[in-house]
Amino acid sequence: MTIDRPRIDLYSDTQTRPSRAMREAMANAEVGDEQRNEDPTVRELCSMVAELLGKDAALFLPSGTMCNEVAYRTHTQPGDEIILHETSHSLHFEGGAPAALSGVMLRTLPGERGMFTADQVHGAIRGDGPHFQRSRLVSVENTTNLGGGAVWSVDELDDISEVAREHGLATHMDGARLMNAVVASGVPASAFARGYDSAWIDMSKGLGAPVGGVLAGSHEFIAEALRHKHQFGGAMRQAGIIAAAGVYALKHNVERLADDHDNAKRFARLIARIDGIGIDPDAIETNIIYFDVADTGLTAPQVSERLLEHGVRIGAMDEHLMRAVTHLDVDTAGVEEAAEALRAVIGSA
Repeated sequence: MTIDRPRIDLYSDTQTRPSRAMREAMANAEVGDEQRNEDPTVRELCSMVAELLGKDAALFLPSGTMCNEVAYRTHTQPGDEIILHETSHSLHFEGGAPAALSGVMLRTLPGERGMFTADQVHGAIRGDGPHFQRSRLVSVENTTNLGGGAVWSVDELDDISEVAREHGLATHMDGARLMNAVVASGVPASAFARGYDSAWIDMSKGLGAPVGGVLAGSHEFIAEALRHKHQFGGAMRQAGIIAAAGVYALKHNVERLADDHDNAKRFARLIARIDGIGIDPDAIETNIIYFDVADTGLTAPQVSERLLEHGVRIGAMDEHLMRAVTHLDVDTAGVEEAAEALRAVIGSA
């Protein structure tokens, strides 16, 4: 079945399309055999991300999910346990990969907006003994996805990594939207990632590239991660064509993330005026907006379907919750039109 692309697509920031300039960079990229580490553009991208995150080395991977799963496989052994938030992407949206690919268990922690505390981590670490699975890794997500694009404080991240180190646990940061956190807070990416043994950023979300993520860590970690990349089928050939999009994105599309944040806040303020919409506009930090339609007389899937008739796509997360994500392909006029479409749909209920 063919689905026409909506004029205004706020389903996710993965809906971005490469710009003409990015396509030109891809077309002109120097390439080589990525699997043999002979692709100069892949090497350039990995060097850029390693420096950005303050790590020794980095590895180009086809997707953000593979970044998480390669990291998990590298840090753990079957039967180990990973401590993470109960709303984490790797728990809900990666197809059971931690169990299927690494044979690990997940210990979930609650907390507002996708974040937990160092004290919670301390309390979740298993005791030593043959009856218990080993607590092996702490995984955080910055910004938080189901937490509404919230940005962690560096102090809390440092406290969590310190507790992990004290107990011999490794640390990992899912930084799919880490550059959104950087732009929103003014904190360098390396400061966010400094206490974490591995961290990655996604090229294909707000940065606007069509594919790929880059995982960074120590030389030893990346050497082992490369083995798991091959095991998971992530090795590529002349991958410089797609890596060039990431290089372009890091050079041209980071600072403009502030526009997405401004548009998200504007959209939140506009829809907060619609009767029946539940949202706190002041809670919007980056480019993710969650809102509740329970009091509109419509379900979230109904609202989502009716918005398509107006050329607008916004995702339904459950019966009443919806998520809109701003990005470089939707400007201020677009979010204003989307808000008006939502007003029309709710008003016709």
